[in-house]
Amino acid sequence: MADNRLPHEKGFHVSWDQLHRDSRALAWRLDGKGPVEGGWRVVVAITRGGLAPAMIVARELDIRMVDTISVKSYNHQTQTEPTVIKSPDMEVVGDGTGVLVVDDLVDTGKTLEVVRELMPKAQFATVYAKPLGNAMVDTYVTEVSQDTWIFFPWDMALQYVEPYRGTD
Repeated sequence: MADNRLPHEKGFHVSWDQLHRDSRALAWRLDGKGPVEGGWRVVVAITRGGLAPAMIVARELDIRMVDTISVKSYNHQTQTEPTVIKSPDMEVVGDGTGVLVVDDLVDTGKTLEVVRELMPKAQFATVYAKPLGNAMVDTYVTEVSQDTWIFFPWDMALQYVEPYRGTD
């Protein structure tokens, strides 16, 4: 029998508390593993989802230099071709040596593929990973099935809340 569920019908709901715990667990896995005296020079958050985990990882690992790369790869709940709409300071990140790239989730790996082209020597870490994308990430905390939709706390209230502007 075919599975006729919509992507959001097999949901994994993540609270702010759980995201914080899982992001700290990610930091613990990364502790002492960086190429620069056991650490990293800079954290690059993939926005928007990677902002909260990157902030927590940077705090836990005492990394003061934080930058962002904005990659649009979803239009609401539909995945699209990833497009870089804001790059980090490439003079600082260079080829990625000593750079820790953090995101909330790797799904198919297409977003990380685009970012890895810009910073091929960076370390990639996500809080959550799906099977199609987990080969693109060096470290993650929790794997979920490919057909699971993760509901992140910034998307949720007691019920789904549309953003004030836009839908992507």
